[in-house]
Amino acid sequence: MTPFHFTFFSMFILGLVGLMLNRTHLLSALLCLEAMMLSLFIALSLWALQFSAISTTMLPLLLLAFSACEASAGLALLVATARTHGSDRLQTLNLLQC
Repeated sequence: MTPFHFTFFSMFILGLVGLMLNRTHLLSALLCLEAMMLSLFIALSLWALQFSAISTTMLPLLLLAFSACEASAGLALLVATARTHGSDRLQTLNLLQC
């Protein structure tokens, strides 16, 4: 395993561990998801540069577009949750209620 692979793998795992262990606020969960997507974007960009194939150059941009859509949907949910429940704490949310 090269140092580049280890770095991006550890970035992704740290984001995943942060998502699993830090369950107090919705904003911290969204930041952990963004860290995971950023590590995937950097790894995919370097992979496309390494192979320098035409077909792989659009993959990082596609991932970045999906990441931006995911971030905007997450922030919209954060604003809606803060308006209806008064805070972004995950313990105040009850998923069994409509």
